Amino acid sequence: MSTQQAEPESQEAPEDPAMKGAESPAAEEQKGGGMVDEHAEKAAELEGETVHIKVFRYDPEVEGKQEPRFDDFHVPFEKGMTVLDSVMYARDEYDSSLTFRHSCRQAVCGSDAFFVNGKQRLGCKTQISDLEQPVRIEPLPHQEVVKDLVVDMDHFYDQMHTVEPYFQDEDTPPVDDLEEQRQSQENREKIKMSSRCIWCGACMSSCNIAAGDNEYLGPAAINKAYKFAMDDREGEEIKEHRLRILEQEHGVWRCQTQFSCTEVCPKDIPLTEHIQELKREAVKKNLKFW
Repeated sequence: MSTQQAEPESQEAPEDPAMKGAESPAAEEQKGGGMVDEHAEKAAELEGETVHIKVFRYDPEVEGKQEPRFDDFHVPFEKGMTVLDSVMYARDEYDSSLTFRHSCRQAVCGSDAFFVNGKQRLGCKTQISDLEQPVRIEPLPHQEVVKDLVVDMDHFYDQMHTVEPYFQDEDTPPVDDLEEQRQSQENREKIKMSSRCIWCGACMSSCNIAAGDNEYLGPAAINKAYKFAMDDREGEEIKEHRLRILEQEHGVWRCQTQFSCTEVCPKDIPLTEHIQELKREAVKKNLKFW
């Protein structure tokens, strides 16, 4: 009859009150790198595979292509592949007529905003491995499609220029007397996030108010106005002028605080928060005490 030797009982070290509730360094490292590990796992699963993308197609100038449709492409996956990489491969290897905008490929120019799997995203910033397949790539909604993934941005740019997106100062001295106009660190921190806008149009495309009101300034233009209205180097007179532009019928008061613009912004700008702060500034400007 075989006998089984009993294992020695393990003795746990007494709990250190100072460490109660604290995670081990390894646990902290695992927690902090969880998102990176998840990306790596998804990318590893796709190594050597092809990615199925469905790309919106439309060409009003070519007979037979005037009816909108989706074309399917199977693109060889490479580690780090983005949505922009995939459509560039499809264009270069399968169909040279596939049309879309792109430039810097570093999330700076804002030219490659697409509607990917039902959400506005920057093509060069969105990893293919993070998306469910087939990856559905469409032009930005609520904008006129020129061809394939290219939309007409003229109205968007017009709205941006409406808020006078340039520095103004009514007290500018003669050229010979010009001096450096310094900005406090606190004021710089206040407007820092608003200055990150790359004019991609993703926020405008996601806004239901902008979709139904063609005259609404939109979150991007209002954010640009925020950058200058909150800059202490501009005088009160110019700030009041900017607030008059923003408090018009199709300005900040049309915002219904849906946060859709904030959710899709590729630069993480708190657009809705900026709009609400401008509403408060407009109210304070109109308050009168007798």
